[in-house]
Amino acid sequence: MTTVAVLGGGIGGLAASYYLCKSPQVTKVIVLESSSRFGGWLWSTRRSDGAVFEHGPRGIRPAGAVGRNTLNMVDDLGLGGEILPVTYSHVASKNRYVYVNRELHRMPSGISGLLRTVPPFSRPLLLSVATEILVKKGKEDDESIHSFVSRRLGKELADIAVDSLCRGVYAGDCRKLSVRSCFPALFNAEQRRGSLTLGMLLGSGPAPVVPPGPLAQRSVEESWAQWSLSRGVESLPESITDYLQRSGRVQLHREAAVQRISPSASGWTITLEDGVMSADHIISALPAKALSSVLPASCQPLIQLLQDISTVTVAVVNLEYEGSVLPVEGFGHLLPSSEDRGLLGVVYDSVPFPQHNRPDGQTTRLTVMMGGAWFQEAFGAPEAVTEERLLARATEAVSSHLGVTTAPSWSRVTLQRDCIPQYYQGHYRRVESMRSFIKEKSLSLSLIGSSYDGVSVNDVIFGGRTAAEELLGTV
Repeated sequence: MTTVAVLGGGIGGLAASYYLCKSPQVTKVIVLESSSRFGGWLWSTRRSDGAVFEHGPRGIRPAGAVGRNTLNMVDDLGLGGEILPVTYSHVASKNRYVYVNRELHRMPSGISGLLRTVPPFSRPLLLSVATEILVKKGKEDDESIHSFVSRRLGKELADIAVDSLCRGVYAGDCRKLSVRSCFPALFNAEQRRGSLTLGMLLGSGPAPVVPPGPLAQRSVEESWAQWSLSRGVESLPESITDYLQRSGRVQLHREAAVQRISPSASGWTITLEDGVMSADHIISALPAKALSSVLPASCQPLIQLLQDISTVTVAVVNLEYEGSVLPVEGFGHLLPSSEDRGLLGVVYDSVPFPQHNRPDGQTTRLTVMMGGAWFQEAFGAPEAVTEERLLARATEAVSSHLGVTTAPSWSRVTLQRDCIPQYYQGHYRRVESMRSFIKEKSLSLSLIGSSYDGVSVNDVIFGGRTAAEELLGTV
C-alpha cells in the first residue's frame, strides 16, 4: 500500500490520515479538501478579546470505547493541557431543560427525580422504567425511535423527552429516524436482553476494545461528562493538520474539489479541476451525496444508495449578552416538535464553558439552533432565508423562553447546510449494501464520515481509525 488518497478534510478525513501516518506501510497520503479550511463542522470563532464561539459541535463526550479513543488521540497530539472538562456533578450536567407549554421544565435526574411526578410528565419516570421489563421484544429488524420508545416506555416519554433529544442530537424527526442506527445500544439491549433496563445493567453486547491512555483514565477518575478545548474544538483538527504536515508523508490540498474518480489498473485516477492524481486506495470522508456525484457510472447501485441518505440544514445563531442574563443554570433547553417546529433548542454556553467568555466583565454566551428537519417548513428554502430573519427569530426565542429583555451585544448567524445526515429506518441495510457492493467489485474504497456509522465527533474519528486498520492491520 503506497499511496492513499483521503477525500474530505473534515475531522473524519483528518483522523483517517492521522492513523494512516502511524503505519510504515503507507509512503504517501494525499488529503483533498474542497473548501479553504480543514476541520469541517468543527469550527470555532476566536475573538480578539479572548471569547470563543462554536458553530458546530461544542462538547465531546469521553464515555465508551470511542470516547477513550478520541482522548488517546488528544493526548498523543499534546493537547491534554488545553482540555476543559465538565464533570457529572457540574450544574451543566445535572440541569437540562425542556421548554413545554411555554414553560421551562428541568428534566428529572437522580433517584428522587425518577420517584416523583415532575412536570411536564404526568407520572414518575420510574414507573415507565419498572414496567418496561415486562414489554415483549419487537419483531421488526428496525423501527423508528418514536415507535420503539412509545412501545417500551410509553408515548408521553417519546413525545416529550425523546422527540426533544432527537432534535438536539440529530436535528431530526424521531418518527422517521431509525432506533437501530441512531441508538444502537437501546436496540441491542432489547435484542440481547429483552429489556432496556436489563441491557443497561448487564450490558447490551460486545464493544470495541480501546485501552485508556492517561487522559482517558483521568476522565474516569474525575468523572467527566464532556469536554472542550481552551481555544475551542477547532483546535483538534488544527493539531491533527500540524501533525500531518510535520510527518513529511502527507500532502494537504485545500480548495481541491474532486471532479471524478475512476478505477484504474493500480487503484484509482482522481480528476481535479487543475489536474489528475493516482492512488492505490481511496478513503472517502465526503458526505454521501458528494461522493455519489464523483463516482463512475459503473458504480450505479452504489450511487443510488448514497443518494438515498438525506441530510438536514441547521441555522446556528451565536449570541453574547452583557451581564448574567439566565434565569436558570444548566446546559440548555430543548423543545419537542409539538412546541415549536422551527426552534430546536438553546445552549447556555457560558455555563459549561465559562472559560470561553471574554475575560473582562460578565457576559453570557448562548447558541440558538433552528431548522433541521423542519427548516423548509419554518423558514423556506435555505438559499433564500436572510441572516436578519434568523437572528430575529433567535433573539425572540431567547426573550420569550428565558425572559431576556436586552438585545445581544454581539451575534453571528451561520447556516450549516446539509450538516447532519439522517439515519432513517433501514439505514443499516443501505450501509451494508454499499459495503457489499464495494467488496463484490473489489473496489479499493473505504467509506467513513457521519453519513454511515454515527454522527458524533467520536464516531467519525473512530470510523477513520477503523478504515486505516482494515487497510493496514492494527495502527
